[in-house]
Amino acid sequence: MAELERSGVPVRVITQNVDGLHQRAGMPSRKVLELHGTARSVVCTKCHARGPMEDALARVEAGEDDPPCLECGGILKSATVMFGERLDPVVLGEAVAITKACQVFIAVGTSLQVQPAAGLAGVAADHGARLIIVNAEPTPYDDRADEVVRQPIGTALPALLGRLSAESKEN
Repeated sequence: MAELERSGVPVRVITQNVDGLHQRAGMPSRKVLELHGTARSVVCTKCHARGPMEDALARVEAGEDDPPCLECGGILKSATVMFGERLDPVVLGEAVAITKACQVFIAVGTSLQVQPAAGLAGVAADHGARLIIVNAEPTPYDDRADEVVRQPIGTALPALLGRLSAESKEN
């Protein structure tokens, strides 16, 4: 994805991953929207102050059992959306806006069964985007997709992105 973005094709990544690997692979942080938050940060459950995970871990290494929030003394947790928690409405709203405006929407390695993230594929299709699904198993959106790829992601995605890059240069 980072290579496609560097080639001049406008790319936005909307991910359910919390590991920051898209950014480590070279995607600019401003172009990655993390629906489920990030494990690279902590957030206070009381005052919602945020900070780097590495700072909290350094405090643990220095001997603090459970480092409290430096702002209010509350409990710090990873800045990820836990099972049963709602997605941040601002982040979700941004994801919907990006999805409505995109020309190509590629869903990679997802069952497209857990809402509201799964619904983004339908939003893209409803707004005229070319919907491409790359997943080993069938999804509820396969019948709406312009293309479904059932090959391993490691080989299928580079080929697909190369093809999309070539198509964008032709247009």
